[in-house]
Amino acid sequence: MFKYIVIFSLLTAAILGCSLKQGFQTVKTSSNSDNDKMTDTMKLETAVLAGGCFWCIETIFQDLKGVEKVESGYSGGTTKFPTYQEVCTGTTGHAEVIRLEFDPSVITYEQLLTVFFHVHDPTTLNRQGADAGTQYRSAIFYANDQQKKTAEKVIADITASKLWDDPIVTEVTVLKDYYKAEDYHQDYFNNNPGNSYCSIVIAPKVKKFYKEFGYLLKENVEK
Repeated sequence: MFKYIVIFSLLTAAILGCSLKQGFQTVKTSSNSDNDKMTDTMKLETAVLAGGCFWCIETIFQDLKGVEKVESGYSGGTTKFPTYQEVCTGTTGHAEVIRLEFDPSVITYEQLLTVFFHVHDPTTLNRQGADAGTQYRSAIFYANDQQKKTAEKVIADITASKLWDDPIVTEVTVLKDYYKAEDYHQDYFNNNPGNSYCSIVIAPKVKKFYKEFGYLLKENVEK
């Protein structure tokens, strides 16, 4: 009898040991997965660009491979937490901008800026088409010295290429502030396909962009 009790105890201990080990392995695997996600997030960089109405350039940059997030907002002014109505007066100093989160191993900051200079007119001071005012100025808000150097290089390259007949007036300045725009401005083109501004102004820009930069588009984008 004692012999059977000892055997039963050993078997029970073995089973419990296996269960505990499996539980530990499950937790460990989950932890590694979380760490991988954190590592992936840490690889992303940001870019803040102004090229006229943020509805226009937000739409374009959303479709670039390597761009994980695009957000419309305001930068470059003196008013804290500005509203759209305040920015529209031109008195806050802010420009309508987009803030990108991108993976530099997929698309570089230089490539983003190259697209930027092709999809808006960087030669018109405080104006994009019919949109006029300092809030519609062309600007690159750099986050560090490397972004500044890259911006200056791209401007020099674009100037040398004679892409634009007139001199580039794009402002290159350090990023000091950024405020997210109101929710109704986010993903505006896709959420408002019937809007006349979207169909008359934005749609042709998007079509031209697809034609010129099809090789940089995400796979799920219909060209």
